[in-house]
Amino acid sequence: MPSNTTASSGQTSGTSGRRKGRRGRLIVIVLVLAIIAGVGYGAYWSVSTVRASFPQTKGSLQLKGLSGPVDVKRDAHGIPQVYASSDEDLFMAQGYVQAQDRFWEMDVRRHTTAGRLSEMFGKKEVGTDEYLRTLGWRRVAQQEYDHKLSATTKKYLVAYAKGVNAYLAGKDGADISLEYAALGFTNDYKPQEWTPVDSVSWLKAMAWDLRGNMQEEIDRSLMTSRLSPQQIRDLYPDYPYDLHKPIVRDGAYDEGTDTFEGGDDSDSGTSGTSTAAGTGLAGDTATPSGFESQLAGVAQMLDKVPSVLGPSGSGIGSNSWVVAGSHTISGKPLLANDPHLAPELPSIWYQMGLHCRSVSDKCQYNVTGYTFSGMPGVVIGHNDDIAWGMTNLGADVTDLYLEKLTSEGYQYGDKVLPFKTRQEVIKVAGGKSKTITVRETNNGPLLSDRSDELVTVGKKAGVDAAAPDRGDGYGVALRWTALEPGNTMDAVFELDKARDWDQFRDAASDFEVPSQNLVYADTKNNIGYQAPGKIPVRAGDYDGSLPAPGWDPDYRWTGQYIPQKAMPYEYNPERGYIVTANQAVVDPDDYPYTLTTDWGYGTRSQRIEDMIRAKTKNGGKISPDDMRQMQMDNSSEIAKLITPLLLKIDVPDKYVREGQQLLEGWDYTQNPDSAAAAYFNAVWRNILKLAFGNKLPKELRVKGQCLNVEPAGNTKPADEVDLVRECGQRDADSAQPDGGDRWFEVIRKIIDDQDNDWWHTPKTRTDKAVTTRDGLFERAMEDARWELTAKLGKDIDTWSWGRLHRLMLKNQTLGTEGPGFLQYLLNRGPWNLGGGEAAVDATGWNAAGGYSVNWVPSMRMVVNLDDLDKSRWINLTGASGHAYSSHYTDQTEKWLKGDLLDWPFSEKAVDAATEDTLVLRP
Repeated sequence: MPSNTTASSGQTSGTSGRRKGRRGRLIVIVLVLAIIAGVGYGAYWSVSTVRASFPQTKGSLQLKGLSGPVDVKRDAHGIPQVYASSDEDLFMAQGYVQAQDRFWEMDVRRHTTAGRLSEMFGKKEVGTDEYLRTLGWRRVAQQEYDHKLSATTKKYLVAYAKGVNAYLAGKDGADISLEYAALGFTNDYKPQEWTPVDSVSWLKAMAWDLRGNMQEEIDRSLMTSRLSPQQIRDLYPDYPYDLHKPIVRDGAYDEGTDTFEGGDDSDSGTSGTSTAAGTGLAGDTATPSGFESQLAGVAQMLDKVPSVLGPSGSGIGSNSWVVAGSHTISGKPLLANDPHLAPELPSIWYQMGLHCRSVSDKCQYNVTGYTFSGMPGVVIGHNDDIAWGMTNLGADVTDLYLEKLTSEGYQYGDKVLPFKTRQEVIKVAGGKSKTITVRETNNGPLLSDRSDELVTVGKKAGVDAAAPDRGDGYGVALRWTALEPGNTMDAVFELDKARDWDQFRDAASDFEVPSQNLVYADTKNNIGYQAPGKIPVRAGDYDGSLPAPGWDPDYRWTGQYIPQKAMPYEYNPERGYIVTANQAVVDPDDYPYTLTTDWGYGTRSQRIEDMIRAKTKNGGKISPDDMRQMQMDNSSEIAKLITPLLLKIDVPDKYVREGQQLLEGWDYTQNPDSAAAAYFNAVWRNILKLAFGNKLPKELRVKGQCLNVEPAGNTKPADEVDLVRECGQRDADSAQPDGGDRWFEVIRKIIDDQDNDWWHTPKTRTDKAVTTRDGLFERAMEDARWELTAKLGKDIDTWSWGRLHRLMLKNQTLGTEGPGFLQYLLNRGPWNLGGGEAAVDATGWNAAGGYSVNWVPSMRMVVNLDDLDKSRWINLTGASGHAYSSHYTDQTEKWLKGDLLDWPFSEKAVDAATEDTLVLRP
């Protein structure tokens, strides 16, 4: 392949020269020797070969395809600011620079979204690729590129791809990244050229992880095997509008608009947030026996689909709030944002500035912020005039359908319709290719086809009278808005150059999936909020909270969507601030459509609002550092509710009483050195396990957690029942009860009822039966004391929350599944963290699975609209994806402490912060 780059008078950051062409086998062998010996010749060569892939950051390079010179200025943390004179040059340079720092990450991402991981990692990824091909992310991205995106967006995508390919030209794998050298030990994989569709596909992965309530649909249905309809309603309580305010209060939506794609909207949506429960299917349709097993199989399949942003559940979210100038010390707005995503190495975000030397029709951008490696533009950040942040809206944009299958097709109404089918060939490194057939109904792809167990269950499933005859069985199909071509990529570029509220809203109208809460501020002292997204209108009273019978036309999507003009918004609300943290967007009594029935329960949002109100009480003003400190607030709202009750219990065991005494005088903060926080969270985990977890079906419990339980559907008295042994089936990160703020609300609803049935626990070989709240709380305190003794030691003076709640940063491929020595090379940590589940400093953990950190504030920013150069930001890791680069994790320690870096924007400020300058020449 001919080279498109020519180096001149350049230096490679961190080394005196570049060494190319080393074979992967040699590198891996030498690295092993370096680890074993630690010194000498092997160590020298390991350092040399690792540095061979570090990017050139000084001097000049020639890039074929540029129309003029481009300056790339990097600061002390390696964060690039790019200066160009045309849009195409700007985005071509963005592609080149991101590839310099992050191409391995980009390559893995595109293989994930295309269902081609087996081409890199071999046969162990075939199952994952089958699921991803069935979902068809890449196919939809191709359709978007071909038919939906604007000509301007496609021009920018092509320019970006040219920049990536200019970087790849003439390079072997070892010249690109250490991971390719390691991969070359077992695989002859060679990176292919980048395409525009590779960039578009990443939006599908985002949408998948932020897809809304599909997991809740599955879980509610699976619960029917063990719980009554009322019990399921207990575990999914209504949103507490009286306690936790929705986002939009003073705002509006534009009335009198028609839904998308025709139709009248007057009665097509449903209000309210009550959740249907009691059957495995929506409405009055009887549930075919065996359906729970099908859904359990789908749930297991979903666990295997890569979660690029983090585990599904209450932790997927974010904080973003904006305070008007009337409440700030500068008199201009302040905007904060910290998305809660999976802890990855490198971080999912890449900080970058994209600057036109002179903004004009030829070069329209002067924007800075957080980008995704592999995708042009800035996703979150600010330009000269406006700033914006995002949190997940959580709109219900997915539905699961049980499909009645026959040898000829699937039943719909009184007809049998043929499947839409396609063949997918999965290439496998070191093995034979595998061909699969993907079948689709009029609702979407059959997820159940990807599990042999589900096919068997579907064929054998008995059915109740109201369901169709069994025939060849049942399948589970997915309807999802992201599988319909859209133009979200257009929105990214439109947001980046928006100059005021109207242009911002116009850009937001194209942000179809994933649906986000967009928070806004501008230099003219305005603040606002807009909810965008492509959200379906469902027929009749169906609210999307449970899987639906695919054979019944009454449950099919209408083909209509909530009009963008009817989506809720606020502009300069009288209260002077807007808070979004995944709470309800709007009170359903004030809005004619259903956005979802599964909001986050508003614990974080209300805490943020309370802090703002406290700061502004009696005319107080908020500073940028106040915003930063709010981001680091780690108080536990559930501890405030439960701890006073724990302290009232007379505990006879002196060792358990030692733990109880830790809670005396505790201020409910979850600092990493807090013994009280460690003990409380252990008590909370055990309360959830005793009251709820042990009563859930095995499909929701953690893998390996085995219990002796009554057989499902048992009608015998307890003393006559032969217990059966059941073991959990769910991955630890997605098991229930996860301890999120839904469970806060579950507890709050029953906390004053000492004799509520949920407090009842059966007698075991070692413990007597419990029938009261205080009895269960006492048992939880006992269990927590012995659990922490085993984990942290007998001496409570040595306990700390951080020793339980630890963060490990892992390379998301070879750092999780590679050989142990390679994980040692690529991974970093652990670190002891503060914060916790549903705290503003949302270092999440799953109470069913343990205490380890499984999502984090993936970045933090505070934008100062009075002086943009005084804005501040931080990333979880660093700019570089190269292990042993000085910028691999050089922001992590500051992130841990809650510190923020200077964020220069003006050319003067950027120049003052610049340490390395690379000139890209035509």
